[in-house]
Amino acid sequence: MQNYTYSMGMLVGILLLLVSCQKNHDQKDSNSITLNKNEIIDEHFLTQELQSKLSPDTVYSILKERNKEYVEDNLTIRNTSERIRKASIGQYPAAVVLSCLDSRVPVEDVFHSGIGDLFVARVAGNVSNEDILGSLEYACKVSGAKVVVVLGHEHCGAIKSAIDNVELGNITGLLAKIKPAIAATPYNGDRTSKNHAYIEAVTKSNVLHTMEEIRKNSPILKEMEDKKEIKIVGGEYHMETGKVEFLSK
Repeated sequence: MQNYTYSMGMLVGILLLLVSCQKNHDQKDSNSITLNKNEIIDEHFLTQELQSKLSPDTVYSILKERNKEYVEDNLTIRNTSERIRKASIGQYPAAVVLSCLDSRVPVEDVFHSGIGDLFVARVAGNVSNEDILGSLEYACKVSGAKVVVVLGHEHCGAIKSAIDNVELGNITGLLAKIKPAIAATPYNGDRTSKNHAYIEAVTKSNVLHTMEEIRKNSPILKEMEDKKEIKIVGGEYHMETGKVEFLSK
C-alpha cells in the first residue's frame, strides 16, 4: 500500500492553517500549504484480493517497517471520512493485534495504519480468555488476517498489580491470568514492582505465556499456524521510543 509521510512540523503547520482559514475565509494566506489530491490517502485499504495475496511473512515484515515509520515520526495524512465510506462495504485486515488496555499504546498509530488495516483486541495485561480467543479466530479463520501479534508494553499497570498480588473485584481473576508468567520468569534480584528490570522480564514472559495460551486453547489457530497460514508473534512496546521489540517463541 502506498504511504505519504510528513514531519510533525508540517502536520502542525497544516493544522494551524486550517484554524486560520476558519477565522477568516476571505483572507489569503501567503504561507499556505497546498496538498495535491494524490497526497491524501483516501482509499488505500486492503481488499479481499490484496489480502489473499499476502503471506504471513510479508505481513510481519510490513508491521516491522510501519513501526519503524512511526518511531521516525512519519505521519500519514488521511482523508478519514472518505476512507470510512469506501471501507464500509467490507473489511480485510492483514493482522490482528491483542493489546493491553493502556491508553498510552495507540495500536493503529504504533503500526502506522488506518481504518481497515488491523483488527485490534484490548484487555488489561494482554491476556487470553474465551472471548479473546473467539475474536482472534474470527479475525484469522473467517476474515483472513495473516498475523496475530500479542503486544505487551513497558510500565504496565496490570503487570505491576499482578506482582503486588492486588485483589479487587473482577480484577483479581484477570490478574490471576498473569501469575503463571510471573512464576515462569527467571530472575535473580528484587522481584517487586519497584524494580523496572524485573517488570520488564515479567512483561516479556507474559507476552510469551499468552502466545502459548492461544496455541493451547485454540486448536483452530494452532492448526493454521502449523500449516503456515498465519504467524503468531509477540512484541513489547517501548513507550519512550515508540519501538516495538518483537518476540517469537
